[in-house]
Amino acid sequence: MAADEFVVALTGASGSAYGLRLLETLLRAGRTVHLTLSPAAVTVLATECDRVLDLQRFTPEQLFGPDAASVDCSRLRYHHYQDFRAGIASGSFLTSGMVVCPCSMGTVAAIAQGLSTNLIHRAADVHLKERRKLILVPRETPLGLIGLRNLVTVTEAGAIVLPAMPAFYTRPQTLSDMVDFVVGRICDQLGVAHPLSNRWG
Repeated sequence: MAADEFVVALTGASGSAYGLRLLETLLRAGRTVHLTLSPAAVTVLATECDRVLDLQRFTPEQLFGPDAASVDCSRLRYHHYQDFRAGIASGSFLTSGMVVCPCSMGTVAAIAQGLSTNLIHRAADVHLKERRKLILVPRETPLGLIGLRNLVTVTEAGAIVLPAMPAFYTRPQTLSDMVDFVVGRICDQLGVAHPLSNRWG
């Protein structure tokens, strides 16, 4: 198993800061990250983080902005969301897990129904069928019955549903503190050591 390689997908849910911080944390931990983004993720990144991305001519500088110089992007592998020739579209390509962060409820629905209409859906389906770790980070409220049923379906199929729900026992002082808590919980699930937040007790 490729213990240092993960797939990270950003989709159109609000909460793109979670995805950016996760990418930074994994890369700084020396992990190789296979990244793919949906067109809706590009819209949300521009709205929430002032990052303007070109999915056809992607560069790490577009994604990380002023912080790009402080992130080792040599381990970042970008895959266009329509590129089914990418290694992550096949079960023979070994990774240690996949995270969809943030994960739109539309993406949850596609994964729940096995609709591999883009590389994000296909890579998620691969991780489920190969019994590898798949973490979905939805950011939606309130949750409707259809969304709840889809979350149950993906959980029954083997995914981990990790909602973007920051804790307050850590006494967060900034938005970054709240983002770090959620990203830290994701890293815990991936087995990646991090210093992002204080632990209970």
